[in-house]
Amino acid sequence: MSNTSSPKSRSPRSPQDPSVAVNETIAVDEPQDEEEDLTLGSDADSSTASISSSILNYRTINGRTFHSERGNAAYWGSNDERQSDAMDIATLPSHHIWTLAHDGELYFAPLEDNIQKVLDVGTGTGIWAIDFADKFPGCEVIGTDISPIQPGWVPPNLKFEIEDCTQQWTFPSESFDYVHLRYLVGCIPDWTELFSQAYKTLKPGGWVESFEISPTAESDDGTVTHDSAMAQWGRIVIEASEKIGNSFTVVDDKVQKPALQEAGFVDIHEWEFKCPLNPWPKDPKLKEIGRFGEVFLTQDTEGFVTLAANLLGWSMEEVHVYIAKFRREVRNRKHHVYIRLRAVWARKPETKEEPVPA
Repeated sequence: MSNTSSPKSRSPRSPQDPSVAVNETIAVDEPQDEEEDLTLGSDADSSTASISSSILNYRTINGRTFHSERGNAAYWGSNDERQSDAMDIATLPSHHIWTLAHDGELYFAPLEDNIQKVLDVGTGTGIWAIDFADKFPGCEVIGTDISPIQPGWVPPNLKFEIEDCTQQWTFPSESFDYVHLRYLVGCIPDWTELFSQAYKTLKPGGWVESFEISPTAESDDGTVTHDSAMAQWGRIVIEASEKIGNSFTVVDDKVQKPALQEAGFVDIHEWEFKCPLNPWPKDPKLKEIGRFGEVFLTQDTEGFVTLAANLLGWSMEEVHVYIAKFRREVRNRKHHVYIRLRAVWARKPETKEEPVPA
């Protein structure tokens, strides 16, 4: 077992983005006329095509195409090309929801420029790992997932491996400086065990960072009602995930911080963000995030809904009716809907360091 410590870190950033304090009400950009409330039909299709095109252009400019064979691994969403494109929208830096919310940053943990080895767990299409590897060309980056949907053309310091993070990890102890986990909600039966595996693989002084999303649609002004399709979505995936023994309420139940504490981590920091799901906010940054949120949810709604609906015994007719209603509601600017994002990052103590309360 190596006793090499992770490179010394900078002081942690402020745990709360001041632009959207979670207890503040987001200002609404009132539509100029009734027609602007509903972006249905060709207008919505055009908007989706435009954003999708900009993403594909970004990837082409950077010399990469995503053409790997798709696997058959289990996941709460589909792993076909449509779903992968939808996930790209939510994970591509300068275009994606997370980095827009983070002011362009890929992470919150106070990492050093000379970071040596990083693990991206649940890498999905590999977009985050690719951008991290580009940002730190001297760092070895490994992305793991249960399905081989990553591209073949990647930075030379990046490789992808097939691994199920709910099983025992195969990496040597104390071999990574940073472990990044994102969008694992609904896939993990035991979060303390997950973070314990991360703890084991991290060098002393290394950082772990967990980014997760709530399925619960909310509004500050009552425009998302209990009987709406948007509110029903949260209940659908929560009930379906319970049937397979995994939780979708990681953010709602504030699971990450106590699980990290139980795993032995210290210096735990949290960040929470109200993420609009259509461009209803007045704030330009939130409006842009809302545009991507809308496309993310409506581009391949079937990929998100079908598995959960099947677990609940829905017919395909019921699924299609629900999806149509869901899309109409998401595109209606009178629905001031958002979901919560949460990032939690923490440090593994130095070898001789006494753990301190977070």
